[in-house]
Amino acid sequence: MARQPRRVSNAARSPERASLPESRPVPEICLELTDHSRTERSAADLFLLRAGGDLTHQAARLADQFITQNRPIFELFGVSAQREFDGTAVRLVLDSSNQVGAAPLISPFTARPDYGLVIHPRFPWPGIGPILAETGWRVCPTPLRLPLLKRSARKVPPWVLSVMVLARLKALLETLERRFEQTLEERRAPKGKVLWEHYAARSMPRGRFLAVPCSYSDLHEDRRLKGAIRFTLERQLRSLETQREAGAFVHRLIDLAESLLQRVRLAPARRPGALDFLAWRHLPVHRPAVLEGLEAIEWTVEERGLAGASDLEGVPWRMSMEEFFEAWVEVVFRAVLVRTGGRLRVGRLQQTAAALAWDPPYAGSQRSLVPDLVVELEGATLIVDAKYKRHFEELEQAGWGRLEEEIREEHRRDLLQVLAYAHLADAPVVGACLVYPCTTATWESLRMRQRLFHQAAVPSGWRSIWLGLTAVPMETPLGPVADALADQIRRWLRAPG
Repeated sequence: MARQPRRVSNAARSPERASLPESRPVPEICLELTDHSRTERSAADLFLLRAGGDLTHQAARLADQFITQNRPIFELFGVSAQREFDGTAVRLVLDSSNQVGAAPLISPFTARPDYGLVIHPRFPWPGIGPILAETGWRVCPTPLRLPLLKRSARKVPPWVLSVMVLARLKALLETLERRFEQTLEERRAPKGKVLWEHYAARSMPRGRFLAVPCSYSDLHEDRRLKGAIRFTLERQLRSLETQREAGAFVHRLIDLAESLLQRVRLAPARRPGALDFLAWRHLPVHRPAVLEGLEAIEWTVEERGLAGASDLEGVPWRMSMEEFFEAWVEVVFRAVLVRTGGRLRVGRLQQTAAALAWDPPYAGSQRSLVPDLVVELEGATLIVDAKYKRHFEELEQAGWGRLEEEIREEHRRDLLQVLAYAHLADAPVVGACLVYPCTTATWESLRMRQRLFHQAAVPSGWRSIWLGLTAVPMETPLGPVADALADQIRRWLRAPG
């Protein structure tokens, strides 16, 4: 038998083109950090590179490829990703912004979403939940149209998914259209088409002469879809019942689910199948609420992260903590006005917008100034701008002179912005207030030391303008916070011009 020639591998022939060493990632590799924070990971550890060869060069190549492949995801979450080398090892450095959530990341080995990114709020979830309830779930986690995560749903409390599902089901029920459906029913009086064959074969032999089978068109909501909604709500209720110890806000979620359940109580619960979803998605309905509601039903049916008990893939999601904090500050100041009186105008409703008239119009940049809140009191106006940043706590802990220059410059921009808003008011007394978040412990400490408010007078001719800095805790109850703010506003109004 002829001897087969020996095959020489490419690696043996060309060492400089040797492939990367085989790496077998663990089932779940997840990068975790909090908002407005930095995390660093060794590239060699992250990609499970084995010792041998030019490990630094391999780690750098993989880190660059990883950053390039996942740049759209990082930009979506406002994350700055970069590779750094400290002389001994390559590190992947991530800096987060004001977005929290979870998303899959592409592996440089498989080009599949085998990695995950989870950004937690820097304030604990047990405090975030009650605020979500206080704001009426107006700002809540938003699902993303991305590949599913590898069991990363366990990284966040299970009620987060319930918030998303219930919000979507509520919107779905509000937009559910009624339509004519063919109905089969036994009636005492004929209606529509009488099915005489059935009447002769079933009703008459049994002496049921007044049971007339009829077929007719009637105006109904989609009962099969309502049955699927009921099935979903019952599953969510069972999940929430196991989370009551998480806080009182879970009870409010349960109340919301039960109120939605009452709206579909006449439809028998049924678990939808793949053919049901296919038929619903081909209906001539293009409203986002319908499609998003169907997606929420599908999550529950497939148990994606439900109650944290499933090992199935999780739903990617995102939430802006800046919008969340603005909604919380609005709730706080509504409570303040209960104590002080006055009128509140809200920026998110475009009630505070002031147009900028550029000359020529096409040469302008920003088209309007929109303060977050405007509080109108008797003879005075208070402009409020919510800033989800660390500045107030850092200013208290380090002082202005020891703050990093980047933070000081950003704080200057905040001050100039709120002062620009102040000049929109035509009242004789104007207040411009920046509101920052803080922990409850920090807020209590500031209150005990009477340092909750920093105030400065701004020269402005015939008007009296006051600049203020304060913080509100990212936890409920809001009663003490509203009392402290109301007392400060009263002192501000009594102060001499």
